[in-house]
Amino acid sequence: MTQNPPKLDTSPPVSDEVRRTTCYMCACRCGINVHMKDGKVAYIEGNRDHPVNKGVLCAKGSAGIMQVNAPSRLRAPLKRVGPRGSGEFEEISWDEALDLATDWLAPIRQKNPEKLAFFTGRDQSQSFTSLWAQSFGTPNYAAHGGFCSVNMAAAGIYTMGGAFWEFGQPDWDHTKLFMLFGVAEDHDSNPIKMGLGKIKARGARVIGVNPIRSGYNAIADDWVGITPGTDGLFILSLIHELMKAGKIDLDYLARYTNAPVLLNGDPKSPEFGLFLRDDNGKPLVIDRRTGKLAAFDQPGIRPDLGATHRAAGVTHRPVMHLMAERYLDKQYAPEAVAERCGIKPEKIKAIAAEIARVAFDEAFDLDIEWTDFRGETHKTMQGRPVSFHAMRGISAHSNGFQTCRALHVLQIILGTVEVPGGFRFKPPYPKPVSAHPKPHVGVNAGAPLNGPHLGFVQGPEDLALKDDGTAARIDKAFTWENPMSSHGMMHMVISNAHAGDPYKIDTLFLYMANMSWNSSMNTAGTMEMLTDTDENGDYVIPRVIYSDAYSSEMVAYADLILPDATYLERHDCISLLDRPICEADAAADAIRWPVIEPDRDVRGFQSVLCELGARLGLPAFTDADGSQKYEDYADYITNHERRPGIGPLAGWRMGENGLQHGRGSPNAAQLDAYIKNGGFFAEHIPEGANYYKPWNTAYQDWAVGMGLFDSPQPYIFDLYVEPMRKFQLAAEGHGDRQPPDHLRDRIKQTLDPLPRWYPALEDAHVDTGEYPIHALTQRPMAMYHSWGTQNAWLRQIHGRNPLYVPTKIWQANGFVEGDWARVSSHHGDITVPVAHMAALNENTVWTWNAIGKRKGAWALDEDAPEANEGFLLNHLIHELLPERGDGMRWSNSDPVTGQAAWFDLRVKIEKVQAPQEAKPAFSPLKSPVGTGPDTLVWKVGK
Repeated sequence: MTQNPPKLDTSPPVSDEVRRTTCYMCACRCGINVHMKDGKVAYIEGNRDHPVNKGVLCAKGSAGIMQVNAPSRLRAPLKRVGPRGSGEFEEISWDEALDLATDWLAPIRQKNPEKLAFFTGRDQSQSFTSLWAQSFGTPNYAAHGGFCSVNMAAAGIYTMGGAFWEFGQPDWDHTKLFMLFGVAEDHDSNPIKMGLGKIKARGARVIGVNPIRSGYNAIADDWVGITPGTDGLFILSLIHELMKAGKIDLDYLARYTNAPVLLNGDPKSPEFGLFLRDDNGKPLVIDRRTGKLAAFDQPGIRPDLGATHRAAGVTHRPVMHLMAERYLDKQYAPEAVAERCGIKPEKIKAIAAEIARVAFDEAFDLDIEWTDFRGETHKTMQGRPVSFHAMRGISAHSNGFQTCRALHVLQIILGTVEVPGGFRFKPPYPKPVSAHPKPHVGVNAGAPLNGPHLGFVQGPEDLALKDDGTAARIDKAFTWENPMSSHGMMHMVISNAHAGDPYKIDTLFLYMANMSWNSSMNTAGTMEMLTDTDENGDYVIPRVIYSDAYSSEMVAYADLILPDATYLERHDCISLLDRPICEADAAADAIRWPVIEPDRDVRGFQSVLCELGARLGLPAFTDADGSQKYEDYADYITNHERRPGIGPLAGWRMGENGLQHGRGSPNAAQLDAYIKNGGFFAEHIPEGANYYKPWNTAYQDWAVGMGLFDSPQPYIFDLYVEPMRKFQLAAEGHGDRQPPDHLRDRIKQTLDPLPRWYPALEDAHVDTGEYPIHALTQRPMAMYHSWGTQNAWLRQIHGRNPLYVPTKIWQANGFVEGDWARVSSHHGDITVPVAHMAALNENTVWTWNAIGKRKGAWALDEDAPEANEGFLLNHLIHELLPERGDGMRWSNSDPVTGQAAWFDLRVKIEKVQAPQEAKPAFSPLKSPVGTGPDTLVWKVGK
C-alpha cells in the first residue's frame, strides 16, 4: 500500500429524491425505487418493502432507464399521409386526432357497433379497456390471452377455480419437490428465482420438464427433455402409475372434488354423463355413513368414492369410477408412451415414484385448526410437499387445454392443491367457474353491449352465435369451432376481418399489439391483409387506429396513431378487478404514477380513452349532463365503482368510521396513500384462513369482507368438467342448439370432460416425414414480448438470435460454427444463422422470440443486428392449417379454447451458404421518429 492512498468517494449521492412505483419491464409487477436527480431518472433499484420482489430486480427492471429515454418513443399524434405500410405520417394535434377518431367511431356506434374491433395487447388494464368496449357496444373485444396462455388460465379455472402464475404459486416455504412444465424465464421471473433459491437452499428437489434446458431448467436437479406437444401424455402416464400404486389422496378426493359425484349412467338419456342433481340443482353423492343420496355440500356427510346408485334398472356411477377405468388403462403405461414422449419408461416410473414418496412419506401437519364448508372442524392442516408450475410451453399447443387440465388433475389426486407444501391460490382466486360471467354479444345500435365480452360458457346455450347460427364475434370466439375460448382469439381478428368472415368491419382499434410483426402468425400475409385494397381501391379493412409508446412495426400499418406515454410517465392500475399482484398469503394491488413528466406531446392511452369515451357519449364515461365523467385515468382509478363499494383499488377506501380496506366509498386521496406506501397495498389473510381456501369458512368470510365475493363461494374441484359433456351431448344429437355436422366428431373427441391426450393438430395436417423436426420459441429472461429489443442496455444481452440445433441434427447436416440454414414449413421458409446446443430434445430446434426486427422500426439503424441476423419463426406459421382433403382449412388453434398453437410447428432444415442477411427480408419502413444516435448518452446531474 502507498503511504497516501487516494481519497475516493465510494458512495456518492445517487439521487436527490426516491420515487417508488411499479415496474413495467415485464409482467412481474415488481416494486421499484426510482432515484431522481435534477428531475431525471438516475437509477432504478428494487423496493425491499414490496410484496412481489422484496427488493430483487432483474436486468429488465434496471434497464427501465433506457426504456423511458429510448429514441423510438413516439412524439406526437400521427395521421397517415402515404400508403398504408409506408410509414409516411404527419404530426397532428391531440384535438385533431381525437376529432378524427370521433368522426370515425361515432357513426359506427350509432348504426352498427360490431363494425368496431377493439383488441389490446399485454397492457395490464383489461378491466378498464373491456368496460370501454362494452360501453361502446361492440362485441369485438379481447386482449392478448387468446394467443398467449388461455389454455393455462381456462383449464385451471374450469378444473379448480384458478391456475398458475397470477392465479397462484407454490408454497415455497414448505414444498420439497417442485416440478416445472414448459416454463421459460420471462413470466414471473423474480418471484420464481427467489422461490427456487429458497427451496434449493434447504435441499428440495427441482424437476424441469421442457424440450429446452435453459434458465430454470438449467438449474433443475433433473431435466426431462420431452418431445414438444406430448406433456399431456407424460402427465397421464404419471397419473397411471400413481393410481396403479394406490398413491392418491382418497380422503381429499372425497371431500373436496367431484370424484364422488354421481353421473347419469343411462345411455338413452339426453342427460347421459351429466351429474345427478337434487331438486335444488346440487350434484349428488352417496353418503358413506348412511348409504343414501345427498347433496355434495350437505353438512355432516362423507361422500363415498366407490358407491353406485341403482334406479329404474340403471346403475349410476361416480366420477372416480370413470377416472380409474381411463387412467389405469395400459395405453397410459410408461412403456406405451415413452417413445412418443422421448422419455425412457424407467424415467417416467422413477419420477412417479419420487412424487409419491415425497407427497405421502414426507407428509406433515401444521397445528392450525380450521372449519370446512360442511361445518366439520379439523384440528390440523395436512401438508403434502409436492408442487407444480407451468406456463406457455404446455399451453400453446392445439392439445394444450387438455394437457393443462391433466396437470391440474395430477395435483388434485395427490391432494397438493391449497394445502401446506403444495400449490396455493392468490386472491381474488380461488373462484368457482360459476362465479365468472358468461360471454355476451347482445348488440344494440347506440347502446352498450348487454354484458361482459369474455367469460366461461356452461354449455351450448352460452355460445356467441347469431340467430342464424353464424359467429357473433369477428374472431369467432365462443363458437362450435372453439366453444370455451375464454380470452377471445386475437390471432384470428385480422384474417377474419380481411376475409369478411363472419362479416366485414369498419375500424380496427389496437393497443400495444404488434400484429404486423411478432404478434401474428403468417406475418407477411398479415401485412398484405392490412394493405390490401378492393376493386374500388379502398382498403379492405377501412380504418386502423393504433396506440403505442414506441415506433413499432405496427405503427406503419395504421391510419391514426395515438402515442402512449412510457410506464414512468403515466398512471396504471394493477387491480383486483384485473391482474393483481397478490401473494398466496395476501390480497394486494398496485399503481404506477408519473414519476417523470413526458417531454413529448403524448398521453397515457387510458386517459385518452376517458376523453374519447366522453366525446362518443359512452354511458360509462359521461355524467348525466353529458359531460366527461373522468378527467383522466387517475380520476377513473379513484372514483370508478364497479359495484357499490368496490373500485379499481382496494386500499384506503372510505368507511363510516374513516379509512378502511376492501369495501368502501371512493377516497379522493387514495392515490396519494398508495404513493406514500410505495405504490402498493397489501392485506394479509388471517392465520387459519390461508390454506384450504375453497372450503375454509374463515377464508370465505375474509374474502367477503374484502369485497372479493359478495357472499361465501365454497365449491369442489371439477376433475370431471360437466360443461364439456354438454357439448359432447350436443354433438351426439341432443339439445336445441346443434353443431354443424362437420364438427360433431371433433367435438366428441376433444371436449372430453376427463382430461385426455390427442396429437397436435398440425401433425395430422402436414407430412411429418417431410417435416420431422419440432420448432419452438422461448422468451428470454432479458426481454419481454418485443418491448426490450429497442433497449440500449438489453440489446447487449440479446442483439441477435441464432436457431439452436441439437447434436443429432447438427451432425447430420455437417454444421459448423458460423453456418446458416434454410428452415422450411408447410407455409414458408426462413434462412437463419444456427448454433449448436446439446441440452435440447434431439428432434427440436428453437430460438429466442421477438428479437428480430424489421428495418426502420424501433428507431434502429438499418445495420442493427436485430434487423439483419435477428429473425422470427412467425414467418413459418400460418393462422390456418393446410387443407386435408375435406375442402376446409381449420384454425391453427386449440379446438376447445381457440388458443393459438404456436408450438405445434413442424419443419425441415438444410445447410445453405451464408446470405447477407436473414431471410425473408422486407423493405425498410420509413420511421416517423428517425433513427437513434450511434451513442445513447443518459447523463443526469452535474
